Amino acid sequence: MKLIGSKLEQELREQLIISNQSLFKSEEKRRLVEVIKNSFPEMKTAYIVNWIPEQGEDIYKILINDSLIADIELDRYNNEIEPIVESKDVPQYLHGLSKQNRIKLAVALDLAKQELKNMK
Repeated sequence: MKLIGSKLEQELREQLIISNQSLFKSEEKRRLVEVIKNSFPEMKTAYIVNWIPEQGEDIYKILINDSLIADIELDRYNNEIEPIVESKDVPQYLHGLSKQNRIKLAVALDLAKQELKNMK
């Protein structure tokens, strides 16, 4: 999907940047970052593209670098319960995604690619 610089894209970009900073800097996301690092040691950057707070767990869909989507389910109350981690590549994740979520993913991919390029 080609980005056109729309108002929606700008809003999503701002949200994704804030969530990326929160992911790596906030104490409450520390466990999630540990799970990501343990499951994906090649991770250089990550963007939360979806978060579903369920009754007893949180379900995250996270773009890892610019190629993988991690599905991570964390128990909200018991850190002893092993998180459920699955992954798929971006084309698999795109299948059946709504237009707004496709735009969000495209913005996240753009941000991740810029960040990875700046690391070199």
